[in-house]
Formats: sequence, structure tokens, C-alpha cells
Amino acid sequence: MLIEKGVSMSRYRGPRLKIIRRLKTLPGLTSKRPKNRKDSMNMNRSSSRKISQYRIRLEEKQKLRFHYGLTERQLLKYVRVSRRAKGSTGQVLLQLLEMRLDNIIFRLGMAPTIPGARQLVNHGHIRVNDHMVDIPSYPCKPQDVITIRDQPRLRAIIKKNIDLFQRDKLPNHLTFHPLQYKGFINQIIDSKWISLKINELLVVEYYSRQA
Repeated sequence: MLIEKGVSMSRYRGPRLKIIRRLKTLPGLTSKRPKNRKDSMNMNRSSSRKISQYRIRLEEKQKLRFHYGLTERQLLKYVRVSRRAKGSTGQVLLQLLEMRLDNIIFRLGMAPTIPGARQLVNHGHIRVNDHMVDIPSYPCKPQDVITIRDQPRLRAIIKKNIDLFQRDKLPNHLTFHPLQYKGFINQIIDSKWISLKINELLVVEYYSRQA
């Protein structure tokens, strides 16, 4: 059972396979999959077990938190902001998370995971509109241009990541120019392009008494 205590206010740094055994695919956290039959059986067993409505909402919330690499406090803050915005709270919440700089770097294929993208940002390797930004939660917006430092070793790393991880079609709100190592944000993301399979309404319901 997923229990909210101890590390609930901090960012998860434990075994990633342990998390995806419980919550299934979380592409932002890891590209790993259960490697053996035992792992698959554990996932199937947990999915077939009768669980409470509270736990269903909790697990949807945990998917969002682990996928985007947020602390509990950060996610709660995003929920509160979403409630004050126009439109569906759940959709606004997903858009806010998708437009974070670390997630944009990940979706462009410049990093294998969101934690990897966060590291690039923290180390000052990322430029937004020709200005260095070292805040992973920086809210990107349409027309922003994302580039990297002009450093041969860094470009080699980014090229390797692009070759390995930009296999799928980019979401329609992003464009990437490989020769210039440049990403472009075309628009706010459409919900159908969000890579995480999530019921955002259950997340909103989970926080209904807290946010």
C-alpha cells in the first residue's frame, strides 16, 4: 500500500522499479519496465486486487507526483493555482505541469527522464530565449525558444539522448531543430498529447479537502 508519510514532502530518490511495479508506466520517472515474470505477476496481482476509492485517488495522485518529480508541497501548490484558473481544474493542472522547463526538455528528447532534464537545468546548461535559466519549474510559454550551452561535450550528450529517446513523434506543441539543438514551443499542450495515462479528476478529488 502507498503510505503518505516520512518522505511525503520530499522528492522521491529511491528505487524506481519499485514505484512502477505499483503505479505502472511512468515515462518521466524512468524508461525501465519490469524485467521478469515475477515483476509482471506482481503488477497484475495489484491491479486485480479490490481496492478502496481513497487508494484509487491516492495512486492517481502518486502517478502525477512521481512522473513529474514533484514534492507533495509542490503538487499541492499547482492544484491550488489550477483551482483559481479558468477552465477545468484537472486540465489546467496537467498543462501547468507539462509547461515546466524540465518537462519540456524531457519531451523534446534532450534528456531520458525528467530527473535527467532537471539536472541539465540545475547545472545551467539550458537557455530560454537566449537567457540562462536554472530553475526546473520555470513556466514556459508559447513562442519560447529552448537552446543549450555551446559546448561540444554537452552537445554530444544531447545528441546521444535525442538519438535514443526522441523515437516517438513530438507532441504538437513542440518543434525541435536538430542541427541547431533548438526547441520551439508552438502553443499550450493539447490534453491528447500528454504522455502520462492519468485520470486528473481523481487527483483533484484527492485534494478537494486540502486545496
